[in-house]
Formats: sequence, C-alpha cells, structure tokens
Amino acid sequence: MSRAKQPPERAADPDKAASDPSGLMDLLGVAAVLVEADGRIDMWSPQAEELFGYTGDEAVGQYAATLLLHPEHREAGMCLFAEVMVTGLPWAGPFPVRLKDGSTRTIEFRNMRLTDNLGDHYALGLATDRATVRQVERNVALSSQLVTQAPIGLSVLDTQLRYVAVNGALASMHGVPEADHVGRPFREILPGAPFTTAENQMREVLETGRPMVDEQVVGRTRADPDNDHAWAVSLYRLEDHGGHVLGIANVVVDVTDRYEAARQADRAQQRLRLMADGSARIGTTLEVERTAQELADVLVPDLADMIAVDILDSVLRTGRPDRGEGPALFRALAVKTAYPTGASEAIIAPGHLTTYHADHPSAHCLRTRKPLLITHLDSGDLSRIAADDAAAGLLAEAGVHTDMAVPLIARGEIIGVMSLARARNPQPFDEDDLTLACELASSAALSIDNAVLHQHIRSAAETLQRSLLPQPSPRRPGLEIAARYRPAQAFSEVGGDWYDVLPLSGDRTALAVGDVMGSGIPAATAMGRLRTATSTLADLDLAPSRILTHLDKITQGLDPYIATCVYAVYDPHHSRLHVACAGHLPPVLVRAGRPPELLDLPTGTPLGVGGGHFETAALTMNPGDQLVLYTDGLVETRDDPIDQRLDDLLRLLSPPCPSAEETCDLLLRQLRGPADHDDVALLITQARPLPGSDGGVCS
Repeated sequence: MSRAKQPPERAADPDKAASDPSGLMDLLGVAAVLVEADGRIDMWSPQAEELFGYTGDEAVGQYAATLLLHPEHREAGMCLFAEVMVTGLPWAGPFPVRLKDGSTRTIEFRNMRLTDNLGDHYALGLATDRATVRQVERNVALSSQLVTQAPIGLSVLDTQLRYVAVNGALASMHGVPEADHVGRPFREILPGAPFTTAENQMREVLETGRPMVDEQVVGRTRADPDNDHAWAVSLYRLEDHGGHVLGIANVVVDVTDRYEAARQADRAQQRLRLMADGSARIGTTLEVERTAQELADVLVPDLADMIAVDILDSVLRTGRPDRGEGPALFRALAVKTAYPTGASEAIIAPGHLTTYHADHPSAHCLRTRKPLLITHLDSGDLSRIAADDAAAGLLAEAGVHTDMAVPLIARGEIIGVMSLARARNPQPFDEDDLTLACELASSAALSIDNAVLHQHIRSAAETLQRSLLPQPSPRRPGLEIAARYRPAQAFSEVGGDWYDVLPLSGDRTALAVGDVMGSGIPAATAMGRLRTATSTLADLDLAPSRILTHLDKITQGLDPYIATCVYAVYDPHHSRLHVACAGHLPPVLVRAGRPPELLDLPTGTPLGVGGGHFETAALTMNPGDQLVLYTDGLVETRDDPIDQRLDDLLRLLSPPCPSAEETCDLLLRQLRGPADHDDVALLITQARPLPGSDGGVCS
C-alpha cells in the first residue's frame, strides 16, 4: 500500500494466537483497497495486485470505477460507493469487476467507511474471489455437518492431548457432554489401563507423524460402566500449511458388535477344542481316581479356575448309588486349581469323605438331577457353596465370584457331582459354559462308571483267583518253597495264572505253574478247574508228560480257553527232578557255583490245542540248587524283547539269594513295574538235605 506502516512485533509467547499467521486469510487471498471520498484509489495491497492484475503504480491515483468496472456496471458501483460514504453503513456482496486483461470476475466485497483524525472519510474495500469464498463455505459447511452428524466419533486434541473439539457421536461413546470435553486432558475423560496404551500411541503419532489406523481398544466408559466395549481407533497428526504441528485428530468407530462376534467365535472354537481335548484325554485308563483327575486337568484352567470332582461313596463301595435316607456321603476324587490360592483349603481334599448340607449345589444336583449355575455370588451364596463358614471365608478372600455344579450321570444314575468356580478370571460362567461342562461331565461320568465297574469285577476276579491258589507250606521234604501271585496293574484285568505244590508218596513233591490265556472271572474259573484236575491227576503217580496229556484233553473241554503249563516232580531221596512243558517259558535252574541256566526242555504245544506230544526230561537237583518256575507276566513287556528280559532274569539270579523267599522278593521288585499289564505267578524251590542225610551231592 502507498501508506505503509510497520508491522507489530511478534509476541514472545509462541502459544498466543497473534504469533501465528492465519492460513485462512492466505487461502482466501483477501485484497485491501482504500478509496478517497472522490473515488480515487489511495492504497493498493499486494493481494489486490494478484486479484485484479494491476500493480500499485498502475492503480493508485486512478478512479476506482473507471479502472475496475465495465461501463455498464459503473453507475451501480458508484451508487453503492456513495451510499457507504453518505450513510456510513457497510455493504457486502458480490460485484462484477474488470481485470487488467479485460476479463470479468465476480468479486466478493466487504466495504466500509473509515474516518481519519481530520474527519476525512475513506472507503475501505476488502475483496476476494467469490468462487474461492463459495468453495471455502462449502468445505466448512460440509466439514461441520460431517463432524456433527456423523455416527463416527471425531475429535481434535492439541499437542498436550487436551480436547479442542469433539462431535456428538464421540461424546455419546464417552458418556461425557461435548462441552465438558473441551480443554480437558484425554486421560481425564478416559481414565484406566485400557486407555493408557491409546494415550501412548497418540504421543507416538504426534512425535513421528506416522498415522495409526484401526487399532482396537477395549474398555469401559461412563456411557456403560458395567460392560466392555470395543472401538477401532485411527490417529493422525494435524499440521498447518507451514508444517507446524497443531495437534492430533482422533477417529473412533464403535466395533463392539464385531468384537463380540469375534469373541463368541473364539469361545466356540475354545469349546470345540475342549470337547476334542476331553475326548482324547478323559478315560484313558480304567482307574477311577485317574479318570476324575483327567476331567479336572481338561477343565482347569481353560474353563474354570478351580474344580472338585466328588463321587458317591456308595458307588465306589458297591457299584451303585445308595438310596438310603439322610445326607449322601461323597468321596473327593480330584481337586485342581489354576494357580496357588487359599481357596484350595476350602475344598475337600482327595480321598476324604464328606456330606453336604441340603442347600449345597451338590445336594441340589443329587436331588434334582439338574445342574446349578450361579453367575454372581454374594456373601450368602458363598456360604451356600462352601462346606462351612470357615471355607466360605477362604472363598471370599480368594475372590470366588461365580460357580456351577454339574451332576455326573452314567447309565441313568447320578454317581457324583463336579463343582467349578472362577476367581481370577473376571468373566462369570454363562449358559454356554454350563452346556460345555455338562457335555464333558456326561462323557467323564461314563468313563468313571466304567472304571468303577471294572474295579469291582477286577476285585472279584482277584478274590476268586487268590481263593483258588494254595497256601503252600514253606517246607516239604528236601525242599524250601516260596510262592507269590501278583495281579495285573494298570487297567488290565486279573488273568488265569496259577501255581501249585502237591505232596506225593515217597516224600516226593509235584510242582506246577500255568497260565490260562484270557482274563477276568472266566479265566480265573478255568484256572481253578485246571488246578483241580492237576491235583487229581497227581494222585495217580503219572509221569509229568502223561499229566500234561490228560490236562490237554481237559482243557479242550474248556473251549475257547488254552493254557501253558510246566509240571515237575522232585524226588529228594535221589535228588532227581522230572519235568515236562506245555508251551510254557522254560524254568531256570540255579546250581551252586554255576551260572543260572534256562532249562532246554521239549516245549510241547499249549494245553487245549489238542493232539500235543509232551516229553519228560530228567535232571539232577542237589541241595542248595534253586528251581524258578514263573509265568510270562514276570518277563514279558510291551517294549522290551523277550530275550533281553530273560537275560535280565538270569542276571538277577547270579549270584543266587540265600533263600527262596529272598529270591521271590528280588525278582518281583526288579522285574515288575507299577503299570505292568499282566499278572504273574512265581514258584521257587530250593533243594535242602533230608534230615539225617550227610548233605552229599549226587553226580
């Protein structure tokens, strides 16, 4: 302008608005023109040069109407000028202006009268391109409507992360009015751990300028403090045209429905995994306690923080529930917690017996045959689910807040109850959790009931087996005798292994060890019949081979059973042993001063095959020598070659133990494992001098 003035100094405080130029004024390109009362141009800004095309030298001193208006517009323009100068009222609006190149452009004017200190009047015209103004107006209107009406949450925060602007959608998400946002820090509007990460991400975006898109934030706001919501948050840094950082823009979309759908899908996947895991891991054995523990291992920690599995004691004792009056007696079988907690002291320990009061969830399940779900436990409910007041206190201290009890039903009968609870996991049990627990409980109950049934059958078979076996005297003429029977461990049933010691005339002794193939009560019964037949045949004073021939015919009548057997007769007066074998593993003879040896006997076919040919072998057995008769359960395993196991047997017998009893204990201790799948009969005899003999050794 021709009357140039010095610009004011920039304020020292960089936060003051006066220190920053207006980007909007630059965008509009506002031109200033000062016109004297007679219509001559007195001042001409650089923006006017850009807008109209005339330089200051070309414009200053010229009549504005002549310079800037086409002839057809001059009269209207001069009338508007005169009105402003006479009335002093401003005028604003569009007016066509002639540019230097002769073209016409519609200019948006703001005209006002100015008076100097001498009382002279001037007209100040502020002008900008009307198309630019309209575009800015449209953009502002669009932005305003977008911000205020969009269902998406929008906000602007300054560099200190204080809210500058927020739309209604975001205010509704936060549960805080729009006006109460302005000027307040982000962490004050959204306190808590879930939003701390979002605040840190905002600072990172401010520092680096790299936007963050669709980051999920899950938390609770004042709008719904009792439930989690999920939002997809996008952040980007705001800068002015000069690159100065103004703050950060925050775009928030409520994706709770999507989050819940994904969470439900994850839970469905988890339930499927648990069902598959339960099918694979529950019921791997026929042991009651182990099956209950497998159920607990599947459900903790994936479904519950703690679990207790109780079975009716009457089921364990008799195989069926007790229908008697009074509170039911439960035996705790399995307990598990996901982490160390004092609540474990409130749960009945495995192996202990207990009864529950009538309002206890276990009693409810037993009475109604239905599960019980308690989503939220209060103090009264804790007393209900606890065994006593002390236990209720421990559960309260541990933070137990939800519980469910599920009946274990097998073959239409309730055999026990499974109780589950959560403490550290904040989510309460829901109907889906209950359905999953019931499914797994149903499968586990059948496995537990099968294990109980097997246990009773096995016990009966073992009792029968032991009742059919003799209790031999530890001494016979010229013999020291030791015998053992060990039932199968793990889940296999009792088999048909047996031993026998039969007195014969002339101080002789018949020794027999056999194995009926098969298991359970039928095998034990077949074994008893064979043992009776052996005892009867022994009285006929037949050779061992003849005894086996008769037993072969008898066994054929026990179809489909077959058996193996070793039958021997020892004569102490002649130190002679006569022995025959029917498909059985060879006995071991341990001679003083010699390595133990497997007797090389004609093996023969197993009893019951029919048509077998058996041979009797004779050998010397002097005082001090041991004869080891055994069934295959002593040496056969699923993992080791039989030759290796027989070598182990010979190794353990060298050097020999001083007595037959010690030899029995040694072999069972070293060769039998806790999970062996077959039973074993072991008969060991050690030759002793007859009373009055000189103890000499026969050659």
